[in-house]
Amino acid sequence: MSSYGLWLSAAGMKVNQHRQTILANNMANMNTSGFKHDLAVVTQRRVESESSSNQMGLAHPVLNDLAGGVNVKPTHQNFGQGGIEATGRPLDVAIEGDGFFSVSDGEMTRYTRNGEFTLNTQGELVLSAGNGRWRVLDRDNAPIQIDRAAGEIKLSPDGTIRQNLNPVAVIGLVSTDDLQSLRKVGENLFQAADDKLMAPIKGRMVPEAREASNFDMMLGLSSMIEGTRAYQLNATMLQLQDQSIGRAINTVGRVT
Repeated sequence: MSSYGLWLSAAGMKVNQHRQTILANNMANMNTSGFKHDLAVVTQRRVESESSSNQMGLAHPVLNDLAGGVNVKPTHQNFGQGGIEATGRPLDVAIEGDGFFSVSDGEMTRYTRNGEFTLNTQGELVLSAGNGRWRVLDRDNAPIQIDRAAGEIKLSPDGTIRQNLNPVAVIGLVSTDDLQSLRKVGENLFQAADDKLMAPIKGRMVPEAREASNFDMMLGLSSMIEGTRAYQLNATMLQLQDQSIGRAINTVGRVT
């Protein structure tokens, strides 16, 4: 029984360490434009007698009524809307509602909510992050080219880019019915399980603005304190059970 308790406490420590890692990453991206925070998902582990791996029909009259501990499941991503903040920069644009910008490095297509754009030396609209590697794509999935000398650049809520009131290109927006199929691949980018699942949509954009991270720092700090305490409690229980086992071996089991 005591060894079973050791495993339960160790599992609790593992789960809370996992939670803390995710919370730390969310906090580190508080100032990342368009960042969507992650949620740690925990599931109850079934006791061995109820497990599909129990081929021998093992059972225990006491352990069967106990919980099997906890395990972590794949991280869930929160795609809720982040706050929209004005920047005053003409090439910045925030998405209000559903949708992602499509960006490409010439070989791969990725998706992002980060609308902080700039122009590279070739006049292509690119993400400010990533050293200009990622080109922003239009509605036809083609890189957007802008003539720097053609006049003032203005963006419209429908994504139209104009110079001297003349339309130059339209920033494309895409989305999918299965947002959880999108996988984070670094640089605040998402990869789709299949690019064909990303369909063009008509969304609303806010020019000269950025979408802030949707992570609530105060709730995050509260969760981190809670996770730290839960980790410490499990560590204490682990130590107490270890001491009980040692006492049983050295005292109760001693032959007199």
